[in-house]
Amino acid sequence: MADFLYHFLRGLIGIAALVGLCTLLSRNRALIQWSLVLSGLLLQFVVAVVVLKVPEVRGIFDRLASFFVQVLDFTREGSLFLFGGLVGDTETFGFIFAFQILPSIVFFAALTSALYYLNILQYIVYAFAWVMSRTMKLSGAESLAAAANIFVGQTEAPLVVKPYIDRMSRSEIMALMTGGMATIAGAVLAAYVGLLGGADPDAMQYFATHLLVASIISAPAALVAAKILIPETQPANQELLFPRHRMGSNLLDAIAQGTTEGVKLAVNVAAMLLVFIAFIAMANYVISEWIGAPTGLNERVAAFTDGDFEAFNLQFLFGLALAPVAWLLGVPGEDLLMVGRLLGEKTVLNEFVAYVSFAELKAEGAIVNEKSILIATYALCGFSNFSSIGIQIGGISVIAPDQRTTLCELGLWSLVGGTIACLLTACLAGMLV
Repeated sequence: MADFLYHFLRGLIGIAALVGLCTLLSRNRALIQWSLVLSGLLLQFVVAVVVLKVPEVRGIFDRLASFFVQVLDFTREGSLFLFGGLVGDTETFGFIFAFQILPSIVFFAALTSALYYLNILQYIVYAFAWVMSRTMKLSGAESLAAAANIFVGQTEAPLVVKPYIDRMSRSEIMALMTGGMATIAGAVLAAYVGLLGGADPDAMQYFATHLLVASIISAPAALVAAKILIPETQPANQELLFPRHRMGSNLLDAIAQGTTEGVKLAVNVAAMLLVFIAFIAMANYVISEWIGAPTGLNERVAAFTDGDFEAFNLQFLFGLALAPVAWLLGVPGEDLLMVGRLLGEKTVLNEFVAYVSFAELKAEGAIVNEKSILIATYALCGFSNFSSIGIQIGGISVIAPDQRTTLCELGLWSLVGGTIACLLTACLAGMLV
Protein backbone atom coordinates (compact mmCIF):
# COMPACT_ATOMS: atom_id res chain seq x y z
CA MET A 1 0.00 0.00 0.00
CA ALA A 2 2.83 2.38 0.90
CA ASP A 3 4.53 1.64 -2.41
CA PHE A 4 1.30 2.39 -4.31
CA LEU A 5 0.83 5.68 -2.46
CA TYR A 6 4.42 6.68 -3.22
CA HIS A 7 4.00 6.10 -6.95
CA PHE A 8 0.56 7.73 -6.94
CA LEU A 9 1.83 10.87 -5.21
CA ARG A 10 4.89 10.98 -7.45
CA GLY A 11 2.59 10.81 -10.47
CA LEU A 12 0.49 13.67 -9.10
CA ILE A 13 3.66 15.73 -8.71
CA GLY A 14 4.56 15.00 -12.33
CA ILE A 15 1.08 15.94 -13.60
CA ALA A 16 1.08 19.14 -11.53
CA ALA A 17 4.54 20.07 -12.85
CA LEU A 18 3.52 19.47 -16.48
CA VAL A 19 0.27 21.43 -16.13
CA GLY A 20 2.25 24.18 -14.40
CA LEU A 21 4.76 24.30 -17.26
CA CYS A 22 1.90 24.45 -19.74
CA THR A 23 0.32 27.31 -17.79
CA LEU A 24 3.64 29.16 -17.67
CA LEU A 25 3.90 28.93 -21.47
CA SER A 26 0.25 29.88 -22.09
CA ARG A 27 -0.37 32.73 -24.51
CA ASN A 28 -3.20 34.06 -22.33
CA ARG A 29 -3.31 32.67 -18.79
CA ALA A 30 -6.26 34.86 -17.81
CA LEU A 31 -8.54 33.10 -20.33
CA ILE A 32 -7.68 29.50 -19.38
CA GLN A 33 -10.91 27.60 -18.69
CA TRP A 34 -9.92 25.61 -15.64
CA SER A 35 -13.20 23.69 -15.63
CA LEU A 36 -12.29 22.36 -19.08
CA VAL A 37 -8.75 21.49 -17.94
CA LEU A 38 -9.96 19.66 -14.83
CA SER A 39 -12.70 17.80 -16.73
CA GLY A 40 -10.15 16.73 -19.36
CA LEU A 41 -7.69 15.45 -16.76
CA LEU A 42 -10.53 13.70 -14.93
CA LEU A 43 -11.75 12.11 -18.17
CA GLN A 44 -8.24 10.86 -18.91
CA PHE A 45 -7.93 9.45 -15.37
CA VAL A 46 -11.35 7.77 -15.43
CA VAL A 47 -10.77 6.18 -18.86
CA ALA A 48 -7.33 4.93 -17.76
CA VAL A 49 -8.71 3.45 -14.51
CA VAL A 50 -11.66 1.80 -16.27
CA VAL A 51 -9.50 0.35 -19.04
CA LEU A 52 -6.58 -0.77 -16.88
CA LYS A 53 -8.33 -1.73 -13.65
CA VAL A 54 -11.85 -2.97 -14.50
CA PRO A 55 -11.48 -6.65 -15.52
CA GLU A 56 -14.41 -6.68 -17.98
CA VAL A 57 -13.16 -3.60 -19.86
CA ARG A 58 -9.55 -4.74 -19.66
CA GLY A 59 -10.71 -8.01 -21.22
CA ILE A 60 -12.16 -6.11 -24.19
CA PHE A 61 -8.87 -4.30 -24.72
CA ASP A 62 -6.94 -7.54 -24.37
CA ARG A 63 -9.10 -8.99 -27.15
CA LEU A 64 -8.43 -5.91 -29.30
CA ALA A 65 -4.73 -6.36 -28.59
CA SER A 66 -5.03 -10.01 -29.65
CA PHE A 67 -6.52 -8.77 -32.91
CA PHE A 68 -3.45 -6.57 -33.47
CA VAL A 69 -1.18 -9.54 -32.82
CA GLN A 70 -3.27 -11.63 -35.23
CA VAL A 71 -3.00 -8.88 -37.84
CA LEU A 72 0.78 -9.16 -37.57
CA ASP A 73 0.45 -12.90 -38.19
CA PHE A 74 -1.65 -12.19 -41.31
CA THR A 75 1.01 -9.75 -42.47
CA ARG A 76 3.66 -12.38 -41.90
CA GLU A 77 1.92 -14.70 -44.37
CA GLY A 78 2.11 -12.06 -47.09
CA SER A 79 5.71 -11.27 -46.18
CA LEU A 80 6.70 -14.96 -46.33
CA PHE A 81 5.25 -15.17 -49.84
CA LEU A 82 7.31 -12.18 -50.98
CA PHE A 83 10.54 -12.56 -49.00
CA GLY A 84 10.65 -16.22 -47.98
CA GLY A 85 13.52 -17.10 -45.65
CA LEU A 86 14.41 -13.46 -45.03
CA VAL A 87 11.26 -13.37 -42.88
CA GLY A 88 10.86 -16.99 -41.77
CA ASP A 89 14.46 -18.02 -41.05
CA THR A 90 15.52 -15.53 -38.36
CA GLU A 91 18.20 -17.90 -37.01
CA THR A 92 20.12 -17.62 -40.27
CA PHE A 93 19.33 -14.07 -41.36
CA GLY A 94 18.52 -12.47 -38.00
CA PHE A 95 15.95 -9.73 -37.46
CA ILE A 96 15.71 -7.59 -40.62
CA PHE A 97 13.66 -4.47 -39.92
CA ALA A 98 12.64 -3.87 -43.55
CA PHE A 99 11.13 -7.35 -43.88
CA GLN A 100 9.84 -7.94 -40.34
CA ILE A 101 8.26 -4.56 -39.48
CA LEU A 102 7.57 -2.42 -42.56
CA PRO A 103 5.07 -4.84 -44.19
CA SER A 104 2.78 -4.49 -41.15
CA ILE A 105 2.50 -0.74 -41.90
CA VAL A 106 1.31 -1.46 -45.44
CA PHE A 107 -1.25 -4.08 -44.43
CA PHE A 108 -2.66 -2.10 -41.52
CA ALA A 109 -3.01 1.03 -43.68
CA ALA A 110 -5.07 -1.01 -46.15
CA LEU A 111 -7.17 -2.51 -43.33
CA THR A 112 -7.83 0.96 -41.85
CA SER A 113 -8.93 2.22 -45.26
CA ALA A 114 -11.35 -0.71 -45.59
CA LEU A 115 -12.82 -0.08 -42.11
CA TYR A 116 -13.23 3.59 -42.98
CA TYR A 117 -15.00 2.77 -46.26
CA LEU A 118 -17.40 0.43 -44.41
CA ASN A 119 -18.22 3.25 -41.94
CA ILE A 120 -17.07 1.11 -39.02
CA LEU A 121 -14.27 3.47 -38.05
CA GLN A 122 -16.55 6.51 -38.31
CA TYR A 123 -18.93 5.14 -35.66
CA ILE A 124 -16.04 4.48 -33.27
CA VAL A 125 -14.61 7.97 -33.89
CA TYR A 126 -18.03 9.54 -33.37
CA ALA A 127 -18.47 7.75 -30.01
CA PHE A 128 -15.13 9.02 -28.68
CA ALA A 129 -15.84 12.52 -30.01
CA TRP A 130 -19.28 12.61 -28.35
CA VAL A 131 -17.79 11.75 -24.94
CA MET A 132 -15.05 14.41 -25.19
CA SER A 133 -17.42 17.06 -26.53
CA ARG A 134 -19.94 16.56 -23.73
CA THR A 135 -17.51 16.20 -20.82
CA MET A 136 -15.08 18.97 -21.81
CA LYS A 137 -17.60 21.34 -23.51
CA LEU A 138 -15.55 21.42 -26.70
CA SER A 139 -16.64 22.26 -30.21
CA GLY A 140 -17.84 19.36 -32.33
CA ALA A 141 -15.09 19.86 -34.93
CA GLU A 142 -12.14 19.72 -32.54
CA SER A 143 -13.68 16.74 -30.70
CA LEU A 144 -14.06 14.79 -33.96
CA ALA A 145 -10.50 15.63 -35.02
CA ALA A 146 -9.10 14.55 -31.63
CA ALA A 147 -11.04 11.28 -31.77
CA ALA A 148 -9.95 10.58 -35.35
CA ASN A 149 -6.30 11.09 -34.39
CA ILE A 150 -6.57 8.03 -32.12
CA PHE A 151 -6.94 5.79 -35.18
CA VAL A 152 -5.48 7.56 -38.21
CA GLY A 153 -2.48 9.78 -38.88
CA GLN A 154 -1.97 13.48 -38.33
CA THR A 155 -2.63 14.34 -41.98
CA GLU A 156 -5.59 11.95 -42.42
CA ALA A 157 -7.54 13.00 -39.28
CA PRO A 158 -8.14 16.60 -40.49
CA LEU A 159 -10.09 15.17 -43.45
CA VAL A 160 -12.83 14.22 -40.96
CA VAL A 161 -13.40 17.94 -40.24
CA LYS A 162 -12.36 19.29 -43.64
CA PRO A 163 -15.54 21.42 -44.11
CA TYR A 164 -14.91 23.22 -40.80
CA ILE A 165 -11.17 23.96 -40.87
CA ASP A 166 -11.50 27.28 -42.71
CA ARG A 167 -13.85 28.52 -39.96
CA MET A 168 -11.90 27.18 -37.00
CA SER A 169 -10.58 29.57 -34.35
CA ARG A 170 -6.88 29.65 -33.43
CA SER A 171 -7.62 27.56 -30.35
CA GLU A 172 -9.45 24.94 -32.43
CA ILE A 173 -6.58 24.79 -34.94
CA MET A 174 -4.22 24.36 -32.00
CA ALA A 175 -6.36 21.48 -30.71
CA LEU A 176 -6.36 19.90 -34.18
CA MET A 177 -2.55 20.08 -34.49
CA THR A 178 -1.81 19.06 -30.89
CA GLY A 179 -4.05 16.02 -31.23
CA GLY A 180 -2.00 14.94 -34.23
CA MET A 181 1.22 15.37 -32.28
CA ALA A 182 0.07 13.46 -29.18
CA THR A 183 -1.26 10.28 -30.81
CA ILE A 184 -0.13 7.76 -33.41
CA ALA A 185 -1.76 6.14 -36.44
CA GLY A 186 -3.00 2.57 -36.29
CA ALA A 187 -0.59 1.51 -39.03
CA VAL A 188 2.52 2.47 -37.08
CA LEU A 189 1.00 1.18 -33.82
CA ALA A 190 1.00 -2.29 -35.36
CA ALA A 191 4.65 -1.79 -36.33
CA TYR A 192 5.58 -0.79 -32.77
CA VAL A 193 3.86 -3.91 -31.42
CA GLY A 194 6.00 -6.07 -33.70
CA LEU A 195 9.13 -4.09 -32.89
CA LEU A 196 8.79 -4.23 -29.09
CA GLY A 197 7.18 -7.65 -28.83
CA GLY A 198 9.55 -9.44 -31.17
CA ALA A 199 8.57 -13.07 -31.70
CA ASP A 200 7.03 -13.49 -28.22
CA PRO A 201 3.19 -13.56 -28.47
CA ASP A 202 2.77 -12.62 -24.79
CA ALA A 203 5.07 -9.61 -25.14
CA MET A 204 3.26 -8.55 -28.30
CA GLN A 205 -0.07 -8.80 -26.47
CA TYR A 206 1.31 -6.73 -23.57
CA PHE A 207 2.62 -3.91 -25.76
CA ALA A 208 -0.45 -3.93 -28.02
CA THR A 209 -2.72 -3.41 -25.01
CA HIS A 210 -0.69 -0.55 -23.56
CA LEU A 211 -0.09 1.19 -26.89
CA LEU A 212 -3.85 1.11 -27.55
CA VAL A 213 -4.55 2.59 -24.12
CA ALA A 214 -1.83 5.22 -24.60
CA SER A 215 -3.26 6.41 -27.90
CA ILE A 216 -6.78 6.68 -26.46
CA ILE A 217 -6.00 8.53 -23.23
CA SER A 218 -3.58 10.89 -24.99
CA ALA A 219 -6.51 12.42 -26.92
CA PRO A 220 -8.06 14.25 -23.94
CA ALA A 221 -4.55 15.08 -22.67
CA ALA A 222 -3.80 16.76 -26.00
CA LEU A 223 -6.95 18.86 -25.74
CA VAL A 224 -6.05 19.89 -22.19
CA ALA A 225 -2.56 20.99 -23.25
CA ALA A 226 -3.89 22.81 -26.32
CA LYS A 227 -6.55 24.70 -24.36
CA ILE A 228 -4.02 25.82 -21.74
CA LEU A 229 -1.42 26.98 -24.29
CA ILE A 230 -3.91 28.69 -26.63
CA PRO A 231 -7.14 29.31 -24.67
CA GLU A 232 -10.43 29.62 -26.55
CA THR A 233 -11.78 33.16 -26.98
CA GLN A 234 -14.94 32.29 -28.94
CA PRO A 235 -18.10 30.34 -28.01
CA ALA A 236 -17.79 26.63 -28.82
CA ASN A 237 -20.13 25.22 -31.46
CA GLN A 238 -20.89 21.78 -30.04
CA GLU A 239 -22.69 20.58 -33.16
CA LEU A 240 -21.32 17.10 -33.80
CA LEU A 241 -22.03 16.08 -37.39
CA PHE A 242 -21.29 12.51 -38.39
CA PRO A 243 -18.45 12.33 -40.96
CA ARG A 244 -19.68 10.83 -44.23
CA HIS A 245 -16.45 10.96 -46.22
CA ARG A 246 -15.42 7.63 -47.71
CA MET A 247 -12.12 6.64 -49.26
CA GLY A 248 -12.53 4.94 -52.62
CA SER A 249 -15.44 4.23 -54.94
CA ASN A 250 -15.88 0.69 -53.61
CA LEU A 251 -14.29 -1.64 -51.06
CA LEU A 252 -11.57 -2.93 -53.39
CA ASP A 253 -10.69 0.61 -54.42
CA ALA A 254 -10.48 1.62 -50.74
CA ILE A 255 -8.12 -1.29 -50.00
CA ALA A 256 -6.00 -0.38 -53.03
CA GLN A 257 -5.79 3.27 -51.99
CA GLY A 258 -4.93 2.28 -48.42
CA THR A 259 -2.21 -0.04 -49.71
CA THR A 260 -0.69 2.77 -51.77
CA GLU A 261 -0.72 5.10 -48.77
CA GLY A 262 0.79 2.33 -46.63
CA VAL A 263 3.63 1.83 -49.11
CA LYS A 264 4.36 5.57 -49.06
CA LEU A 265 4.37 5.55 -45.25
CA ALA A 266 6.61 2.46 -45.05
CA VAL A 267 9.11 3.93 -47.52
CA ASN A 268 9.05 7.23 -45.63
CA VAL A 269 9.71 5.44 -42.31
CA ALA A 270 12.57 3.43 -43.84
CA ALA A 271 14.14 6.53 -45.36
CA MET A 272 13.86 8.53 -42.13
CA LEU A 273 15.41 5.73 -40.11
CA LEU A 274 18.27 5.38 -42.57
CA VAL A 275 19.01 9.11 -42.57
CA PHE A 276 18.48 9.85 -38.87
CA ILE A 277 20.45 6.85 -37.62
CA ALA A 278 23.27 7.79 -40.00
CA PHE A 279 23.20 11.37 -38.69
CA ILE A 280 23.30 10.08 -35.10
CA ALA A 281 26.35 7.99 -35.97
CA MET A 282 28.04 11.01 -37.58
CA ALA A 283 27.21 13.29 -34.64
CA ASN A 284 28.44 10.69 -32.16
CA TYR A 285 31.72 10.35 -34.06
CA VAL A 286 32.29 14.10 -33.89
CA ILE A 287 31.30 14.39 -30.22
CA SER A 288 33.16 11.33 -28.95
CA GLU A 289 36.28 11.52 -31.14
CA TRP A 290 36.79 15.27 -31.27
CA ILE A 291 35.61 16.16 -27.77
CA GLY A 292 35.31 13.02 -25.65
CA ALA A 293 38.60 11.35 -26.56
CA PRO A 294 41.05 14.28 -26.10
CA THR A 295 39.37 15.49 -22.88
CA GLY A 296 38.97 12.08 -21.27
CA LEU A 297 35.18 12.48 -21.16
CA ASN A 298 34.63 9.14 -22.88
CA GLU A 299 36.22 7.23 -20.00
CA ARG A 300 34.47 9.37 -17.39
CA VAL A 301 31.06 8.81 -18.96
CA ALA A 302 31.64 5.04 -19.20
CA ALA A 303 32.68 4.93 -15.53
CA PHE A 304 29.85 7.23 -14.38
CA THR A 305 27.20 5.09 -16.10
CA ASP A 306 28.80 1.70 -15.32
CA GLY A 307 29.23 1.08 -19.04
CA ASP A 308 25.62 1.84 -20.01
CA PHE A 309 27.04 4.61 -22.22
CA GLU A 310 30.36 3.68 -23.79
CA ALA A 311 31.39 7.24 -24.61
CA PHE A 312 30.48 10.91 -24.46
CA ASN A 313 27.86 10.99 -27.22
CA LEU A 314 24.47 12.34 -28.30
CA GLN A 315 22.50 9.69 -26.43
CA PHE A 316 24.29 10.51 -23.17
CA LEU A 317 23.57 14.23 -23.64
CA PHE A 318 19.88 13.47 -24.27
CA GLY A 319 19.77 11.26 -21.18
CA LEU A 320 21.48 13.84 -18.97
CA ALA A 321 19.26 16.71 -20.16
CA LEU A 322 15.96 14.85 -19.85
CA ALA A 323 16.62 12.64 -16.81
CA PRO A 324 14.67 15.14 -14.60
CA VAL A 325 11.68 14.79 -16.95
CA ALA A 326 11.97 11.00 -16.71
CA TRP A 327 11.92 11.32 -12.91
CA LEU A 328 8.70 13.37 -13.09
CA LEU A 329 7.13 10.53 -15.07
CA GLY A 330 7.90 8.08 -12.26
CA VAL A 331 10.89 6.30 -13.82
CA PRO A 332 13.05 4.50 -11.18
CA GLY A 333 16.48 6.01 -10.55
CA GLU A 334 18.50 3.29 -12.28
CA ASP A 335 16.82 3.97 -15.63
CA LEU A 336 16.61 7.78 -15.65
CA LEU A 337 19.42 8.30 -18.15
CA MET A 338 18.17 5.62 -20.53
CA VAL A 339 14.57 6.85 -20.58
CA GLY A 340 15.80 10.45 -20.83
CA ARG A 341 17.81 9.40 -23.88
CA LEU A 342 14.69 7.92 -25.50
CA LEU A 343 12.67 11.08 -24.81
CA GLY A 344 15.37 13.14 -26.50
CA GLU A 345 15.54 10.88 -29.55
CA LYS A 346 11.77 10.98 -29.91
CA THR A 347 11.49 14.77 -29.75
CA VAL A 348 14.57 15.82 -31.71
CA LEU A 349 14.48 12.99 -34.27
CA ASN A 350 11.21 11.00 -34.31
CA GLU A 351 9.32 8.36 -32.38
CA PHE A 352 10.31 5.53 -34.73
CA VAL A 353 14.02 6.12 -34.05
CA ALA A 354 13.21 6.18 -30.33
CA TYR A 355 11.21 2.93 -30.47
CA VAL A 356 14.01 1.21 -32.42
CA SER A 357 16.47 2.29 -29.70
CA PHE A 358 13.95 1.26 -27.04
CA ALA A 359 13.62 -2.23 -28.54
CA GLU A 360 17.41 -2.60 -28.62
CA LEU A 361 17.86 -1.40 -25.04
CA LYS A 362 15.08 -3.72 -23.86
CA ALA A 363 16.61 -6.69 -25.65
CA GLU A 364 20.05 -5.93 -24.18
CA GLY A 365 18.67 -5.54 -20.67
CA ALA A 366 19.95 -1.96 -20.51
CA ILE A 367 16.59 -0.79 -19.10
CA VAL A 368 16.38 -2.65 -15.82
CA ASN A 369 12.99 -1.94 -14.28
CA GLU A 370 9.69 -3.17 -15.76
CA LYS A 371 8.05 0.07 -14.65
CA SER A 372 10.55 2.02 -16.76
CA ILE A 373 9.63 -0.09 -19.79
CA LEU A 374 5.94 0.62 -19.22
CA ILE A 375 6.41 4.38 -18.77
CA ALA A 376 8.66 4.63 -21.84
CA THR A 377 6.04 2.77 -23.90
CA TYR A 378 3.48 5.46 -23.05
CA ALA A 379 5.83 8.47 -23.22
CA LEU A 380 7.05 7.67 -26.74
CA CYS A 381 3.54 6.99 -28.11
CA GLY A 382 3.01 10.15 -30.18
CA PHE A 383 4.13 12.01 -33.29
CA SER A 384 5.47 15.01 -31.32
CA ASN A 385 8.79 15.78 -32.98
CA PHE A 386 10.21 18.62 -35.05
CA SER A 387 9.69 16.92 -38.42
CA SER A 388 5.96 16.55 -37.66
CA ILE A 389 5.60 20.35 -37.68
CA GLY A 390 6.40 20.43 -41.39
CA ILE A 391 4.22 17.37 -42.06
CA GLN A 392 1.21 18.98 -40.38
CA ILE A 393 1.63 22.41 -41.97
CA GLY A 394 2.00 20.83 -45.40
CA GLY A 395 -0.83 18.33 -44.99
CA ILE A 396 -3.47 20.58 -43.42
CA SER A 397 -2.72 23.66 -45.54
CA VAL A 398 -3.49 21.66 -48.68
CA ILE A 399 -7.12 21.24 -47.57
CA ALA A 400 -7.36 24.66 -45.86
CA PRO A 401 -4.96 27.09 -47.59
CA ASP A 402 -6.49 30.12 -45.84
CA GLN A 403 -5.29 28.76 -42.49
CA ARG A 404 -1.64 28.35 -43.56
CA THR A 405 -0.46 31.44 -41.64
CA THR A 406 -2.13 30.21 -38.44
CA LEU A 407 -0.72 26.71 -38.96
CA CYS A 408 2.81 28.13 -39.29
CA GLU A 409 2.40 30.30 -36.20
CA LEU A 410 1.15 27.38 -34.10
CA GLY A 411 3.55 24.69 -35.37
CA LEU A 412 6.07 24.92 -32.50
CA TRP A 413 3.30 25.40 -29.94
CA SER A 414 1.60 22.21 -31.10
CA LEU A 415 4.89 20.34 -30.65
CA VAL A 416 5.10 21.60 -27.06
CA GLY A 417 1.46 20.68 -26.44
CA GLY A 418 1.79 17.22 -27.98
CA THR A 419 4.95 16.48 -25.99
CA ILE A 420 3.32 17.54 -22.72
CA ALA A 421 0.23 15.45 -23.54
CA CYS A 422 2.35 12.31 -24.07
CA LEU A 423 4.18 12.98 -20.80
CA LEU A 424 0.87 13.44 -18.94
CA THR A 425 -0.24 10.05 -20.28
CA ALA A 426 3.04 8.45 -19.16
CA CYS A 427 2.62 9.99 -15.67
CA LEU A 428 -0.83 8.49 -15.43
CA ALA A 429 0.44 5.06 -16.47
CA GLY A 430 3.20 5.27 -13.86
CA MET A 431 0.59 6.08 -11.19
CA LEU A 432 -1.83 3.30 -12.01
CA VAL A 433 0.19 0.33 -13.24
